[in-house]
Amino acid sequence: MPVQTTTGHFTFAAWEERTVGAGEASPKLAHASVVNTFSGGIEAADTTCEYSIVYVTEKTGTFTGMQVLTGRVDGRDGTFAVEERGSFDDDGAVRCAFEVVPGSGTGELTGLSGTGGYTARHGEPSVPYTFDYDLG
Repeated sequence: MPVQTTTGHFTFAAWEERTVGAGEASPKLAHASVVNTFSGGIEAADTTCEYSIVYVTEKTGTFTGMQVLTGRVDGRDGTFAVEERGSFDDDGAVRCAFEVVPGSGTGELTGLSGTGGYTARHGEPSVPYTFDYDLG
């Protein structure tokens, strides 16, 4: 099967963040648990993403995250995990690229591979994403 592209949006329902380690000074290490709901090509409700965040300043930094999605990709049922890497800047934008964790697909998503990304703007309730994938 050739690589396919799908798009959609996600929203987040919860964001719980705490500082890890010593102090509030920069650089600061934090951990966040976020609950997302995906619609469009990826349909997955109430997914939890766990982020490790480094704040270089109060408004800039980088993050990594892991998220498990259970639902559908273009109508195919299953579960898969993605690894996320991104950054956030003074302009209020969060840029993220994600990749399917190899071997994590189950059900009709067994063999799934792919990459995607999004740019979120502070204050926007819905974030558009793109996802290029292959079911091998």
